[in-house]
Amino acid sequence: MQWLVGNLRDHPEIALFLVLAVGAWVGSWKFKGFSLGVVTSTLLAGVLVGQLNIVMSSNVKSVFFLMFLFAVGYGVGPQFFRGLRSGGLQQVIFAVIVCVACLLSTFVVAKLLHYDVGLAAGLLSGACTISAVLGVATDSINQLAISPEQKKALIDVMPVAYAVTYIFGTAGSAWFLATLGPKILRVDLPKAAKELEAEMGAGEMEPGVISAYQGVVARAYQVTNPKLIGRTVSDIEATAAQYRATTTPAESPSRVFIEQIRQGGIISPAETDTVVQEGAVIAVVGHREAVLLHDHQVGPEVNDRELLDFPGERLDVVLTNKELGGKTLRQIMESPLGQKGRGVFLRKLMRGGIEMPYGPNTELDRGDVLTLVGAKREVETAAKVIGYADRATENTDMVFLGIGIVVGALVGAITIHVGGVPLSLSTSGGALIAGLVCGWLRSVNRTFGRIPGPALWVFNNVGLNTFIAVVGLTSGPGFVRGLQQNGLSLFFAGVVVTTLPFIIGLLVGKYIFKMNAALLLGACAGARTTTAALGAIQEAAESKTPALGYTVTYAVGNTLLIIWGVVIVLMMK
Repeated sequence: MQWLVGNLRDHPEIALFLVLAVGAWVGSWKFKGFSLGVVTSTLLAGVLVGQLNIVMSSNVKSVFFLMFLFAVGYGVGPQFFRGLRSGGLQQVIFAVIVCVACLLSTFVVAKLLHYDVGLAAGLLSGACTISAVLGVATDSINQLAISPEQKKALIDVMPVAYAVTYIFGTAGSAWFLATLGPKILRVDLPKAAKELEAEMGAGEMEPGVISAYQGVVARAYQVTNPKLIGRTVSDIEATAAQYRATTTPAESPSRVFIEQIRQGGIISPAETDTVVQEGAVIAVVGHREAVLLHDHQVGPEVNDRELLDFPGERLDVVLTNKELGGKTLRQIMESPLGQKGRGVFLRKLMRGGIEMPYGPNTELDRGDVLTLVGAKREVETAAKVIGYADRATENTDMVFLGIGIVVGALVGAITIHVGGVPLSLSTSGGALIAGLVCGWLRSVNRTFGRIPGPALWVFNNVGLNTFIAVVGLTSGPGFVRGLQQNGLSLFFAGVVVTTLPFIIGLLVGKYIFKMNAALLLGACAGARTTTAALGAIQEAAESKTPALGYTVTYAVGNTLLIIWGVVIVLMMK
């Protein structure tokens, strides 16, 4: 044991990886659906190992924290700036109100209980489940005109307050919004979600639309209907659309296209002006429901494997075209640009890393990722119209990443003295703002600044957990002492700071913004950046529609709550 402890002290990097491993392992445990989570488990593991008096360089913490904050900003940048436009202004204002409520409730509770700056910052971080506050508050405390001993004492109590309040901040948020939220609003949540689905035109979508295997099919038919012989491909597709309009609900997104045609034994692509002759065999592509609807309108189905053996593609495309941003799927399909996407079907819509429900009335935004399926040539054509084909790659634009962090950190390091009070974003706040700008630039022009999903996951998770591990290691000796002194009051203080902003948000959303209940609850979860709560709300609503209120508010909340780490220090000072 002495040999092990000696090596951990002599080589603190070993202790760091031990903490990361134990934190990830314990964080994966679940008891009746509840889990501490990797971040909290890593902090507690760091505190435990830190009792051995491990000395860790603060530079390690700073490097990984800057990497984490840049990744956070990069990920939410498109939604953050999109929300500042008029279309998302209501959700932006709502998120600001909830975030301000988080800040003020923390400040009032901390003042009533006579907490110091460190406990107040830790309370905000844990009760509002925003771990990054620990980092930016640390930078701000280090700028205070107090002794090094006082700074260390304040910094050491932050993880105490964080750990005590984080558990209810996470589990309590999910329980409160999913269980008590609908009761406070006095609504039937599943019914409200169905109303929202109907409003966006998603209620009548066939179940198979989510799966390309079940939803989109290609079948071959021999043309024997005299009404179709001698007509062009575009005429036949238009006739099919008219017939479908009289037999299916108006909200149905199903379309059919003729992809290939065999005439005179020769197979060729079906252009819109191709004339269909008697005996021709056509390859019809569309949603299964729509294709079956026209089964008897063409002629007998045939097994023409060669005709149906055309290359298909499934491709993620990022919407960057200004002409398409802000329009609904129906408007896009009916526009001249939409006609260039004939034979292409939307399989999935992602916004800010969250899968969104969609229908003909769903409005698309720049930065959305659309998963398209269809014939390869049609998908490639549609991708050029929509924006940027986001093909899988392992390469990260390190020049973009490095310069972004450097510029952001240098701007954040600028300090302005107002009335003797030093005001600064700090290097961490600057890195966050740089990430927001760089993420937005990437969504506008996808030719540079690529950070693949797996790499972004590393920057986010390894960056944050390494930072938290160092916090635990360095504050370990003072953690137990602080917990003994403030544990019980901290827990109940965390309950107040967690729930009060939600109550304010629910009342404001219902009576001032008149928001749909499903959308409102999703917006509350987003403004407080609690993804676990979003999952619980969706389960209670029996629908994915709460995600529609999550992305913009999450981007705003994630940014403001981190910045509050600086503000709470200034307010408490």
